[in-house]
Amino acid sequence: MSAAPARRDWDEAELALRALPPTAKVLLVCHVNPDGDALGSMLGFALGLRQLGFSRLEASFSGPPELPETLTGLPGLDLLVGEDQVDPEPDAVLAFDVASLSRLGKLGRLFERAPLNMVLDHHASTTRFGQINLVDPVAAATAAVAERLLTRLAVKLDAAIAECLYIALATDTGSFRFNCTPATHELAARLIAAGLPAGAISQRLFDTRPFGAIRLFGDILARASLEPSAAGGKGLVWSYVTVADLARHGQRPQELEALIDLVRCAEEAEVACLIKPVSAADWTVSLRSKGAVDVSAIAVSLGGGGHRAAAGFTSSGRIDDIMASVRRLLDGQG
Repeated sequence: MSAAPARRDWDEAELALRALPPTAKVLLVCHVNPDGDALGSMLGFALGLRQLGFSRLEASFSGPPELPETLTGLPGLDLLVGEDQVDPEPDAVLAFDVASLSRLGKLGRLFERAPLNMVLDHHASTTRFGQINLVDPVAAATAAVAERLLTRLAVKLDAAIAECLYIALATDTGSFRFNCTPATHELAARLIAAGLPAGAISQRLFDTRPFGAIRLFGDILARASLEPSAAGGKGLVWSYVTVADLARHGQRPQELEALIDLVRCAEEAEVACLIKPVSAADWTVSLRSKGAVDVSAIAVSLGGGGHRAAAGFTSSGRIDDIMASVRRLLDGQG
């Protein structure tokens, strides 16, 4: 596991940002197919920079520009720019919730070329690919890293910034069910104190789905497979979604974010796996563990990354071949 940032890392990050003039072109980026933590941390920090007087801010991510319906009301969305429309010569690029350069897609080239680049993250599998790396694997979400740096920059935690960071924190902890410490709840309390309607936000994030998504989830859960002998007898439950499934129910891939948490509920399985389509033969694979298996090690072996209890990777080809690789690596851990 990567070590938490040392005081000199925080000092270096703060001084680097304070040295930028307000007219500096600052690009904030997050990983492809952004989730709540990636998008919320990035936009919350961008709004903090705007509060400090930065006037040439852009935020972006590679891949399809569509967002999950639950994230379309985030403050700061006016800063989002398509990956092909961003300024090609930013003075600084800040990456949020990204464990490796490859997860930035085409924007990785801008990150590497920027005079100043910085990573804010909390993945234990991070490759620390920035000039400055603020990576805290103990943090429940990248939002916690972002909030600490904003505090050092003397940004006032207003309702808009707090909403972005709260959504980031709530989604990455599964509504405060996973990876929570006293510090996690203390951060949530500070964010709520900024004037957030926490109950309404949670209802929008976790309890609101299109009816078509409910029907789709039913189909995917019905085809789930339980393999009690996998992972050295700890058990594996898995399922998959196809492009045809999405089309049949009129749903977008972004609606699948919450599905893995339904699959992982099976009490007979320590590990859950969900295969989701990027195209007809390209996939993103989500892995979850209840704690006894390190799924980040599996994801890293297959070109991805993440945390001990939540990780993922991308792949191509047949579903059976993908699952054969996952089983082999799980049995190697067991």
